[in-house]
Amino acid sequence: MWKTITEFVFGPPINHRLPERVRAAIALQQDQAEILIGWVQLLLVVFFFALYTIAPKTSEGTVFTPVPYALAAYFSFTVVRLLLAYRSILPGWFLLGSVIIDMGLLMVLIWSFHLQYEQPAPFYLKAPTLLYVFIFVSLRTLRFEPTYVIAAGIAASVGWMALVWYAIDEMVISGAVVTRDYVQYLTSNRVLIGAEIDKVLSILLVTTVLAVALIRARRLLIHSIADAEAARDLSRFVSPEIADHITTADQAIEPGYGKVKLASVLFCDIEGFASISERLSPAELIQTLNDYFAAVSEVISRHGGVITQFEGDAMLVTFNTAKPDPHHAANALRTAIGIQEVVRSRRFGYGIEMRTRCGVNTGELVASAVGTRERLLFTVHGDEVNIAARLEQLNKDYGTYILATEQTVAAAGAEFARDPIGVVPVRGRAAPVAVYSLDAAAVVSSA
Repeated sequence: MWKTITEFVFGPPINHRLPERVRAAIALQQDQAEILIGWVQLLLVVFFFALYTIAPKTSEGTVFTPVPYALAAYFSFTVVRLLLAYRSILPGWFLLGSVIIDMGLLMVLIWSFHLQYEQPAPFYLKAPTLLYVFIFVSLRTLRFEPTYVIAAGIAASVGWMALVWYAIDEMVISGAVVTRDYVQYLTSNRVLIGAEIDKVLSILLVTTVLAVALIRARRLLIHSIADAEAARDLSRFVSPEIADHITTADQAIEPGYGKVKLASVLFCDIEGFASISERLSPAELIQTLNDYFAAVSEVISRHGGVITQFEGDAMLVTFNTAKPDPHHAANALRTAIGIQEVVRSRRFGYGIEMRTRCGVNTGELVASAVGTRERLLFTVHGDEVNIAARLEQLNKDYGTYILATEQTVAAAGAEFARDPIGVVPVRGRAAPVAVYSLDAAAVVSSA
């Protein structure tokens, strides 16, 4: 039951150990917040100085004027703390102490009013400067650490109670009495105990509300930062376009979610990859593949393609699925030609040649999420996808590196020079397919 109540009040707990990078991200946020707090406090003390300077002085002739000295001390302390915040060298004990010093300086400033204006001690209990306590307490919420909010509230409450005790003690010495008359309290230097208790209770209540809100907000912040870091890490394993499609969907993606689209598919595979793998060590192979995928991915991204799936050394690239592309057929062919230009002009890893075969097809297919509710894969399905994969393999029979169907070359337009291969049977499909070959050097014009 206690667990249920605390979770209701403070929000869902942080049940797992935060990775170091998440802790670092939170620490960076807190460092920036401390800088913001420092600047706000600096502006406040400058405002106090300006207000004190231009305001008419009703204490002319008073020998002792402590207000400028208190403001100067607070200004100096704030500047030092701000400089330390910029250098990120503010340990917890120093921050805790500085919060108490903040309140201490404010209470000393309020206490000094009766000296400056040569009035009995209860005079300062009516100073509106007490309201600045709430500013100082609320400023601490910017750091998203409830400890400092609570410390500020407790320090303010203790400080004000000390001022009340001092005022009552002075009244006892002077022969004055504590009053229960509200009018007399407002119009004289008497102390109304209930009014001072109300002030202390108000400080403690505001502190409690802010602390609870801050605990809830901090937990939400930690969950959000952890989720953001996890999403950033996982996004490297999923195409950014697919990730954006999933995260911006109006409803959560469920198994079976899918849309039928007229799209283009490019399937590419490295020629002789098995023999390449055989003569390279695992580390060399990974380095070579990383270089290859980086170069090929740049071409795919340039023409608006989305890497929907990696299958070993092969890639399934789609156009007009995760993001709209009215020229998907032409961009698919541009991508296939761009890949050929890259693999012919350079070597990868440790000087390895990576010739690549491409199959391109256009037609209606289903872009969908398959799997279980716990684990989904966003991919494309349909006969048109299978045809692109079969055309990639068919390159072996014709000694080509780009084969495309009639639907693709017709939709792409006259930009691309192509040679008809003919109507050929495709493995796994009863009806033959009209196929064309393209050469990277045979592009009529460039987009």
